[in-house]
Amino acid sequence: MRARPRALSWPIVPVFPLGAHVDDDGARFAVASTSADAVEVCLVDGPDGDLSERRFELTERTFGVWHGTVPGVRPGQRYGYRVHGPYRPWDGVRANPAKILVDPYAEQITGRVTDLAAARGWCDDPMTGPPSTVDSLGSVPLSVVTAPLSVAPRTRPDVPWSETVIQELHVRGYTKRHPEVPPEHRGTYLGLAHPAVIEHLRRIGVTAVELLPVAAIADEPSLLERGKPNYWGYSTLGFMAPHGGYASVPGAELTEFRTMVDALHAAGIEVILDMVPNHTCEGGVGGTTLSYRGLDARAYYSLGGNGYDADITGCGNTLDSGSPTVIRLICDALRHWVTAFGVDGFRIDLASVLGRPRSGAFDPHASLLTAIAIDPVLSTCKLIAEPWDATGEGYRVGGFGVAWSEWNGRYRDAVRDFWRGHGRIGELASRVTGSSDIYALSGRRPWASVNFVTAHDGFTLRDLVSYEHKHNEANGEDNRDGTDDNRSQNFGVEGETTSPVIRARRLATARAMLATLLLSTGTPMLVGGDERWRTQGGNNNAYCLDDETSWVDWSPGDGTAAELTAFTARVAELRRSHPDLHRDRFFADTEASWWHPSGRLMENGDWHDFGARSVGLLVNDGLLVLHADGAAAAYTLPPGGRFRPVLDSSVADGVPVSMRSLPGGTTITLPPYSVLLMRRQA
Repeated sequence: MRARPRALSWPIVPVFPLGAHVDDDGARFAVASTSADAVEVCLVDGPDGDLSERRFELTERTFGVWHGTVPGVRPGQRYGYRVHGPYRPWDGVRANPAKILVDPYAEQITGRVTDLAAARGWCDDPMTGPPSTVDSLGSVPLSVVTAPLSVAPRTRPDVPWSETVIQELHVRGYTKRHPEVPPEHRGTYLGLAHPAVIEHLRRIGVTAVELLPVAAIADEPSLLERGKPNYWGYSTLGFMAPHGGYASVPGAELTEFRTMVDALHAAGIEVILDMVPNHTCEGGVGGTTLSYRGLDARAYYSLGGNGYDADITGCGNTLDSGSPTVIRLICDALRHWVTAFGVDGFRIDLASVLGRPRSGAFDPHASLLTAIAIDPVLSTCKLIAEPWDATGEGYRVGGFGVAWSEWNGRYRDAVRDFWRGHGRIGELASRVTGSSDIYALSGRRPWASVNFVTAHDGFTLRDLVSYEHKHNEANGEDNRDGTDDNRSQNFGVEGETTSPVIRARRLATARAMLATLLLSTGTPMLVGGDERWRTQGGNNNAYCLDDETSWVDWSPGDGTAAELTAFTARVAELRRSHPDLHRDRFFADTEASWWHPSGRLMENGDWHDFGARSVGLLVNDGLLVLHADGAAAAYTLPPGGRFRPVLDSSVADGVPVSMRSLPGGTTITLPPYSVLLMRRQA
C-alpha cells in the first residue's frame, strides 16, 4: 500500500550537505537534479515482499538541489527518490517516477536487483520506446538513513611512500577459504581483520592493502541476464556506502569495515581503496535506472549528441568528469572514506577518464583530477592512478600530475618480456631503476612508479608461467573476454603438468619475477594469493566468478605455497633492511652502474642486443644480477672488493647454498632463470 504524497512545507533547510541527515526533529533530505520538475522522497517500510511506501514531495529547490525535512525519521529507515519530469531519451533526459532511485549520497544501501525488467526505465526500445510503467519498488536496492558517523581517529600508519609495499587483494576472496578465520567471518571485513591474516601480511612485508572495490556494488545488466555476479566489484551503485555483502552480519557493514581498518592500522598496515569514479552499474542506455540515470542523466553521464552514453570505459557508460555534480560527488565520497573510516589512500580505476571531461582529450590538469589533488584532506592520502581507459587516447602512463603515483604498465610488460626471453634489456634496466625516464621530468620520485607483474586483471603469477593463452570459458562469453596480450609462457605444456622439470622451471621463473619486483626501485605491488601459488586455471578475466577459481587457497597442498611464502618474506626483508632497495630519490650517475656478464661495464650497443639474457646492476654496496635463460651461464663479478651472496632465487627459500664472499673479478655460474643479490664488502 502507498500513502498519497505530502508536500514538505517547512522552512528552507540548508542545502548542504547532500544526502539524508538525521537531527532531533527527523531527517533532512537533499538530492541534486537539474532536469526534474518534481522530486519525492519515499520512505519504505515492511518486510521484503510486502513493502509499503510513504511519499513526501521535496518542494524546496536551491541551486539545482531538491531538499526538505521529514519529521520522525530515524536511522535505519529505508528510502529512495522518485523523479518527475521530461522523458526524452534522444535528449538524454529519462525521468520516470515508476522507478525508485538510490540516493547517490547514501552511506548505506540494502537489497539488490531481483527483476531486471522492473529495473529498466524503458519499454520496447531504450531510445524510441515509451517509459516503463512497472514500479521497481521491491525489485531494486534502497538507501538507508544512517546515524552520524564520528570522525575516524587520525592515527594512520603514515608509511612513507619509499617504504611502501602494496598487496592488492579481494576482501571476500582472500579469506573465504582461510582455516584459521572463523567460518562466519570468512570472506568478510572481519575476516581480513583476523590476527592470522594480518600476521601473514606482515610476514611477507606488506605495508598497505589495496582492496578491490568495496563501495556498494550492483551487478550490471549484462551479468544479471547471465545470472552471474560482478565478483571484482567494478560496478558501483553507491560511492559512499561500504558493500553490504562483505559484512558477516547483514546491516553491520559500516561498523565491521571500520573495525577492519582499525585492526590493520594497529598492525602498521595502511588501507587503500580501489575506487571506480569513471562509470556506474547502470550500463548503457539499454541498462537499468537505479539512481543516476533517473535523477539527472545529463548531469552525471557523458552523453553523445543523440542521447546515447559515451563509452570510453568499456562498461556502457562514462561519468562526466567535467560535470560539477560529478566532481562534487566524487570528492565528497573520497573524503567520506577518509574522515569516517580512516582510509589511507585510493587507487583510481581507469583514472584517465577523470582527465577527459565530456569524454574529450586527456588533460592532466582537468577539473576533477585537480580537485582531488588540492583537496586539504585527499592531498594527504596516497593517490594512485590507473593511467589508461578503454581507448588509445587514454593510455597515459607518466602523464599524471605530481600528486599522483601510477600503475606502471610499462614495468609489467618489460619484466614479463625479459623473463620469457623477449624485448630489449635496456627497457628492463629503465624499469628496474625506477623509470626515471617516465617520472623524473615531472618532478616525481621513484615511488610514483607502482611496479607490478600481475594484477587482479590478467593471469596470476602461477598462470603466467603455465599458460600462453587465456581460458575464460567459465565466464560465459565464449572466451572472447580478457586480453590476448598476456606475455606469458608455459614451458612446453599448456596448463598443469606432472613433469618435475617443467614444474621446477615454472617455480624458478616465478621466484625470479617476485625477486625482480621486490628489489626494483619504485613501489612494488603484489597480488593476494600469488605468494601461495594461486591458479585461476588460465582464466585471465575472472571478474564474474565468485568461487574457488577466484578464492585464495590456504590449504597446505604439496608445500609449494609455504615455500613460496617463505621466499617472498625473505626478499621483502632484504628490501626493507637495505636503503638502496627502497630509495626515495632516483640514482645519480655515480651511484649505479650496469655490468656485462663478461665483467665490464655495459656499452651502448649492449642495450640493443635482443639476445642478451644476463645483466648486473651495481649500486653502492649491492650487486643485483638477473639471468633469464633456461641454461646456466657464466658471469664475471665487477672488479674491486668482495661480494657475499644474500639471495639466490634458484633456491626454494632464497637462501644461497654458500654465503662465502668472493673477490671481485671472480667468474660464477648463474643458475637458469635466477636472480642473485650480493653485498659488496671492502
